[in-house]
Amino acid sequence: MKHYKNLSDLHRDNGMPAPENPLFSVYRCDHVCTLGDREFTSDFYFIGFKKLISGVILYGRTKYDHDLGSMLFVKPRQIIQMKNLEFDEDGFLIFIHEDFLNGHPLHQEIKKYHFFDYETNEALHLSPAEEKTAWDLFRKIETEYHNNQDEYSRSIILSNVDTLLKYAQRFYKRQFINRAELAGKTVTRFNQEMDAYVSGGLLAEKGLPTVSEMADRLNISSGYLSDLLKQETGKTALELIHIYLISEAKNRLHSENLSVSEIAYGLGFENMSYFSRLFKKEVGVTPNMFKKQSLN
Repeated sequence: MKHYKNLSDLHRDNGMPAPENPLFSVYRCDHVCTLGDREFTSDFYFIGFKKLISGVILYGRTKYDHDLGSMLFVKPRQIIQMKNLEFDEDGFLIFIHEDFLNGHPLHQEIKKYHFFDYETNEALHLSPAEEKTAWDLFRKIETEYHNNQDEYSRSIILSNVDTLLKYAQRFYKRQFINRAELAGKTVTRFNQEMDAYVSGGLLAEKGLPTVSEMADRLNISSGYLSDLLKQETGKTALELIHIYLISEAKNRLHSENLSVSEIAYGLGFENMSYFSRLFKKEVGVTPNMFKKQSLN
């Protein structure tokens, strides 16, 4: 598999003009835009906007949903493939080498944007007003990129990239709300899958459910699941797994004639001290104290 360490090779292999900066580039797609005909990885962050008529984008193993104008965010060393793309309108691509962020606050801030970990079928679908905002910011970045770059250029470019990412975060929150209205609350389906996991005996077979496992059962990525649940409940997926299991532990401590350790192991906890700490954090008392209180 091809791995791109520098922008020059990526541009050359895809018939784009040579980049004006070795660590940062932008490219406007005029109805047709393709990045290689096979899978590749790179050392770049990649931000793209498109309205596809036809073609295929693969990100990891997932095929891109191209029903609407969408933004795609790819982090370094993620597998991506784009071929035979035909756009309904112009699109744009932004490439940011990791080293371009060195010494800038965005070097750390960009890691907080979980949408770089989403699958492509969880791309950001923009309303017309949101599309205008994204294009306005791209044009500012594009103008600065094509100017004679000086000591201010990097700061101005990254300031606008940062603003674009903040808007993307806002737009994703709107998408989470709209998705919940159309498909029902994710937390409801999450709890249903937790019920199925426990009733199916998987705690004994597999141990504690992971966020990744629950996400797979819901057919979404773990990052997207956690962000959806955080939007709906204020809790992450891991926190909700813990809350569910502690609720189940409370029920068993109250109704079953088993020791605390037997109940903990039955719920998939191999470490008794971890179970006790988690229980006390959620309930306010230790499991032993809770069991004693429930017997009185």
